[in-house]
Amino acid sequence: MRLYVGLVHYPVYNKNAQVIASAITTLDLHDLARLSKTYDIKEFYVITPLANQQSLAERVRRHWTEGYGAGYNRDRKEAMELIRVVESLTRAATSIKEREGESPLLIATDASKQKERSLSYEAARKIIEGGRAVLLVFGTAWGLEKEVMGKADYILEPICGRTGYRHLSVRTAAAIVLDRLAGR
Repeated sequence: MRLYVGLVHYPVYNKNAQVIASAITTLDLHDLARLSKTYDIKEFYVITPLANQQSLAERVRRHWTEGYGAGYNRDRKEAMELIRVVESLTRAATSIKEREGESPLLIATDASKQKERSLSYEAARKIIEGGRAVLLVFGTAWGLEKEVMGKADYILEPICGRTGYRHLSVRTAAAIVLDRLAGR
Protein backbone atom coordinates (compact mmCIF):
# COMPACT_ATOMS: atom_id res chain seq x y z
CA MET A 1 0.00 0.00 0.00
CA ARG A 2 1.40 3.38 -1.05
CA LEU A 3 -0.98 5.69 0.78
CA TYR A 4 0.01 9.16 2.02
CA VAL A 5 -2.03 11.68 4.00
CA GLY A 6 -1.95 15.47 3.70
CA LEU A 7 -3.48 17.90 6.19
CA VAL A 8 -3.93 21.24 4.43
CA HIS A 9 -3.88 24.45 6.49
CA TYR A 10 -3.71 26.71 3.42
CA PRO A 11 -5.64 27.38 1.31
CA VAL A 12 -8.80 26.62 3.27
CA TYR A 13 -12.01 28.50 4.00
CA ASN A 14 -13.19 30.12 7.19
CA LYS A 15 -16.88 30.14 8.20
CA ASN A 16 -17.42 33.26 6.05
CA ALA A 17 -16.09 31.49 2.92
CA GLN A 18 -12.91 33.59 2.94
CA VAL A 19 -9.62 31.94 2.02
CA ILE A 20 -7.37 31.71 5.06
CA ALA A 21 -4.40 29.86 6.54
CA SER A 22 -5.62 27.97 9.59
CA ALA A 23 -3.53 27.42 12.70
CA ILE A 24 -1.89 24.08 13.34
CA THR A 25 -3.17 22.31 16.42
CA THR A 26 -0.83 19.98 18.23
CA LEU A 27 -3.73 17.57 18.85
CA ASP A 28 -4.07 17.13 15.07
CA LEU A 29 -0.36 16.37 14.80
CA HIS A 30 -0.43 13.75 17.54
CA ASP A 31 -3.70 12.10 16.58
CA LEU A 32 -3.16 12.05 12.82
CA ALA A 33 0.40 10.77 13.23
CA ARG A 34 -0.85 7.93 15.46
CA LEU A 35 -3.68 7.24 13.02
CA SER A 36 -1.18 7.19 10.14
CA LYS A 37 1.04 4.71 11.96
CA THR A 38 -1.97 2.48 12.76
CA TYR A 39 -3.08 2.31 9.11
CA ASP A 40 0.41 2.00 7.58
CA ILE A 41 0.43 5.44 5.95
CA LYS A 42 3.84 6.10 4.38
CA GLU A 43 4.09 9.79 5.36
CA PHE A 44 1.79 12.35 6.96
CA TYR A 45 2.21 15.79 5.37
CA VAL A 46 1.40 18.88 7.41
CA ILE A 47 0.88 21.58 4.80
CA THR A 48 1.23 25.28 5.62
CA PRO A 49 3.18 28.17 4.06
CA LEU A 50 3.41 30.03 7.38
CA ALA A 51 6.94 29.91 8.83
CA ASN A 52 5.77 30.20 12.44
CA GLN A 53 3.32 27.32 11.97
CA GLN A 54 5.98 25.20 10.25
CA SER A 55 8.28 25.92 13.18
CA LEU A 56 5.61 24.85 15.68
CA ALA A 57 4.97 21.57 13.86
CA GLU A 58 8.69 20.85 13.55
CA ARG A 59 9.26 21.65 17.22
CA VAL A 60 6.53 19.22 18.28
CA ARG A 61 7.82 16.55 15.87
CA ARG A 62 11.42 16.94 17.08
CA HIS A 63 10.40 16.76 20.73
CA TRP A 64 8.89 13.32 20.16
CA THR A 65 11.49 12.03 17.68
CA GLU A 66 14.77 13.48 19.00
CA GLY A 67 14.08 15.20 22.31
CA TYR A 68 12.92 14.07 25.72
CA GLY A 69 9.72 12.60 24.27
CA ALA A 70 11.66 10.14 22.08
CA GLY A 71 12.84 8.25 25.15
CA TYR A 72 9.73 8.84 27.18
CA ASN A 73 7.26 7.33 24.72
CA ARG A 74 8.70 5.08 21.98
CA ASP A 75 5.25 4.45 20.45
CA ARG A 76 4.66 8.17 20.01
CA LYS A 77 8.15 8.51 18.51
CA GLU A 78 7.32 5.94 15.81
CA ALA A 79 4.14 7.78 14.89
CA MET A 80 5.64 11.28 14.93
CA GLU A 81 8.46 10.14 12.62
CA LEU A 82 5.85 9.98 9.83
CA ILE A 83 5.31 13.76 9.91
CA ARG A 84 6.69 15.85 7.05
CA VAL A 85 6.13 19.61 7.23
CA VAL A 86 5.89 21.23 3.80
CA GLU A 87 4.81 24.61 2.46
CA SER A 88 2.35 23.45 -0.19
CA LEU A 89 0.35 20.59 -1.59
CA THR A 90 2.57 20.77 -4.68
CA ARG A 91 5.64 20.18 -2.50
CA ALA A 92 3.98 17.17 -0.85
CA ALA A 93 3.15 15.67 -4.26
CA THR A 94 6.70 16.32 -5.48
CA SER A 95 8.13 14.61 -2.40
CA ILE A 96 5.95 11.57 -3.05
CA LYS A 97 6.96 11.50 -6.71
CA GLU A 98 10.63 11.55 -5.69
CA ARG A 99 10.05 8.64 -3.31
CA GLU A 100 7.70 6.56 -5.50
CA GLY A 101 8.87 7.34 -9.02
CA GLU A 102 5.37 8.48 -10.04
CA SER A 103 3.07 11.36 -9.25
CA PRO A 104 0.48 10.39 -6.68
CA LEU A 105 -3.20 10.23 -7.45
CA LEU A 106 -4.74 13.11 -5.48
CA ILE A 107 -7.94 12.24 -3.62
CA ALA A 108 -9.51 15.16 -1.75
CA THR A 109 -12.05 14.91 1.04
CA ASP A 110 -15.05 17.18 1.42
CA ALA A 111 -18.11 17.20 3.67
CA SER A 112 -20.43 18.31 0.85
CA LYS A 113 -21.83 16.02 -1.79
CA GLN A 114 -19.82 16.49 -4.97
CA LYS A 115 -21.08 15.14 -8.26
CA GLU A 116 -18.03 15.87 -10.36
CA ARG A 117 -15.10 13.46 -9.89
CA SER A 118 -16.89 11.80 -6.97
CA LEU A 119 -15.32 8.57 -5.75
CA SER A 120 -16.93 5.94 -3.54
CA TYR A 121 -15.03 4.36 -0.66
CA GLU A 122 -15.16 1.01 -2.44
CA ALA A 123 -13.60 2.44 -5.62
CA ALA A 124 -10.97 4.36 -3.63
CA ARG A 125 -10.04 1.23 -1.68
CA LYS A 126 -9.58 -0.69 -4.95
CA ILE A 127 -7.25 2.03 -6.27
CA ILE A 128 -5.21 1.93 -3.07
CA GLU A 129 -5.07 -1.86 -2.96
CA GLY A 130 -4.10 -1.85 -6.65
CA GLY A 131 -0.75 -0.35 -5.70
CA ARG A 132 -1.08 3.18 -7.03
CA ALA A 133 0.60 5.94 -5.01
CA VAL A 134 -2.21 8.01 -3.48
CA LEU A 135 -2.18 11.29 -1.56
CA LEU A 136 -5.36 11.56 0.50
CA VAL A 137 -5.97 15.21 1.39
CA PHE A 138 -7.93 16.57 4.34
CA GLY A 139 -8.74 20.23 4.86
CA THR A 140 -8.80 22.13 8.11
CA ALA A 141 -11.11 25.00 9.15
CA TRP A 142 -14.18 24.94 6.85
CA GLY A 143 -12.64 22.86 4.10
CA LEU A 144 -10.33 22.88 1.14
CA GLU A 145 -10.36 25.91 -1.17
CA LYS A 146 -11.88 25.38 -4.64
CA GLU A 147 -8.52 25.51 -6.48
CA VAL A 148 -7.24 22.65 -4.33
CA MET A 149 -10.44 20.76 -5.04
CA GLY A 150 -9.93 21.49 -8.73
CA LYS A 151 -6.47 19.89 -8.66
CA ALA A 152 -7.81 16.66 -7.17
CA ASP A 153 -8.15 13.65 -9.43
CA TYR A 154 -11.10 12.54 -7.32
CA ILE A 155 -13.22 13.80 -4.45
CA LEU A 156 -14.10 11.15 -1.92
CA GLU A 157 -17.77 10.85 -1.07
CA PRO A 158 -18.62 12.52 2.25
CA ILE A 159 -19.13 10.76 5.55
CA CYS A 160 -22.87 10.56 6.10
CA GLY A 161 -24.19 9.85 9.56
CA ARG A 162 -27.85 9.52 10.48
CA THR A 163 -28.56 13.25 10.19
CA GLY A 164 -27.63 16.00 7.73
CA TYR A 165 -25.05 17.34 10.19
CA ARG A 166 -21.58 17.22 8.62
CA HIS A 167 -19.15 19.11 10.83
CA LEU A 168 -16.78 16.47 12.16
CA SER A 169 -13.34 17.39 13.44
CA VAL A 170 -10.62 16.55 10.94
CA ARG A 171 -9.24 13.98 13.41
CA THR A 172 -12.58 12.19 13.58
CA ALA A 173 -13.18 12.35 9.83
CA ALA A 174 -9.68 11.07 9.08
CA ALA A 175 -10.16 8.12 11.43
CA ILE A 176 -13.41 7.12 9.74
CA VAL A 177 -12.01 7.58 6.23
CA LEU A 178 -8.78 5.68 6.88
CA ASP A 179 -10.62 2.82 8.51
CA ARG A 180 -12.87 2.56 5.45
CA LEU A 181 -9.97 2.78 2.98
CA ALA A 182 -7.16 0.95 4.76
CA GLY A 183 -8.74 -1.03 7.59
CA ARG A 184 -9.12 -4.76 7.68
